[in-house]
Amino acid sequence: MNKPRLARAAAPVKSEFFTLKFAGAAPTLGPMFDASELFDLSQTRHAPIFDGCRYAWEALPKIAAFLAAHLRPSLRNRCEGEVFIGKQVFVGEGTVLEDGAMIKGPAIIGGNCRIRHNAYIRENVIIGDDCMVGNSTEIKNSLLFNHAQAPHFNYVGDSILGYKAHLGAGVKISNFTLFGGTVAVEIDGKPFDTGLRKFGALLGDGCEIGCNAVLSPGSIIGRGAVIYPNVSWRGILPERMIVKNKAAQQVVARRRDDGPEAAQ
Repeated sequence: MNKPRLARAAAPVKSEFFTLKFAGAAPTLGPMFDASELFDLSQTRHAPIFDGCRYAWEALPKIAAFLAAHLRPSLRNRCEGEVFIGKQVFVGEGTVLEDGAMIKGPAIIGGNCRIRHNAYIRENVIIGDDCMVGNSTEIKNSLLFNHAQAPHFNYVGDSILGYKAHLGAGVKISNFTLFGGTVAVEIDGKPFDTGLRKFGALLGDGCEIGCNAVLSPGSIIGRGAVIYPNVSWRGILPERMIVKNKAAQQVVARRRDDGPEAAQ
């Protein structure tokens, strides 16, 4: 499938709430939905899960069957403290599981990963090599490519994180629409029904998502794109774009009766 076409350079697109900054030339959206456009498929041992997928999100409902076919339970990790590990779990060599982590399974976790304190890895999760799953991070029905990181207080549901994709502290990937029903993405300016009741986000290789950002269901983030902290994002962000938070702030003088000493 062809790469997105490049248009001539353009000025940043601004709104009251955020700035979409073009890093170099501004690309048109192009065919961003194919797995090879978002991900380096050599950076996962599980690339066959995308076989037959016209759109990358079609791999999400295949994760359970893929695990059923390929999972061979084995624990080659090292534990630091007490860890709960279900029966249908594979963990590779060099991976460290910290105290309080819970891996329900079915799950495949690659080698040289760090699963930190109180991480909660639920059903149908595939984690690549050299990944980080942080303290109090919850993951379900998701695929993480090699070197992906969800290191602090993250929720990752029904999503795919590409090679070296990184979530800042507190990032939440919402996987269910507020009013229920199936999740739609926009193609050629029109909503396209994915047929999935639960679909979080596709994060291309090298994405950076800032602290406390929220990604709405069906978000697709191109390779190397950046979303600044505290942004609530919905929709498609082309590769190498930057979303800057421009929320208004107010600074006022403190009154003399403010503070705990005023109550004495």
